[in-house]
Amino acid sequence: MKKEKIKFQDTPEKNETLEEALETPIQCEEESVIGQLEAALEASEGKIELLDAKIKEQQDSVLRARADIENMRRRTELEIDKARKYALERFASELLPVMDNMERAVEMSDLENEALKPILEGIELTHKTMKDTMEKFGLKEVPAQDAVFNPEFHQAMSIQESATHEPNTVMLVMQKGYELNGRVMRPAMVMVSKAPTPQVDDKA
Repeated sequence: MKKEKIKFQDTPEKNETLEEALETPIQCEEESVIGQLEAALEASEGKIELLDAKIKEQQDSVLRARADIENMRRRTELEIDKARKYALERFASELLPVMDNMERAVEMSDLENEALKPILEGIELTHKTMKDTMEKFGLKEVPAQDAVFNPEFHQAMSIQESATHEPNTVMLVMQKGYELNGRVMRPAMVMVSKAPTPQVDDKA
């Protein structure tokens, strides 16, 4: 059996067909590679977006944690400052009756009695020393006498008519009040003035 030789016609049409046939596999391979690259690029972009979202979330968490720490630090400083300022409150409140008694002892004593003068001077000196020491730690007397009545600092024990005082003025201090670093420990017990009642003329 004779083998037939394949003869290609040397025509432009045949040559173009052959070239297309040779180029087709290359084009398919290129398109496949491009498609794979595009898919890989899309996947990478998706991963980048997820990573960006996680980074932003972690940054927000860090900022929140930093803000919480700062708030905690401020609260701690305030608590420490408050504890430092008012640590003596209970101790000072126990000393107030002692100061009251020393003041009463001086007020009620016979200042003309020569025998009592050394004792009174000792009481006055002790009272002054104690008062100065307490003021050094923030305990101060609440201003009251002749001041305008203020319910935050004064406790009205009675109200009296007065022609010599403006209405709502402290006429008399019955017991001194004290504050510790701006906080009232004990309001001053006072007598408050009010305007006199108009006199009715019976002869009219």
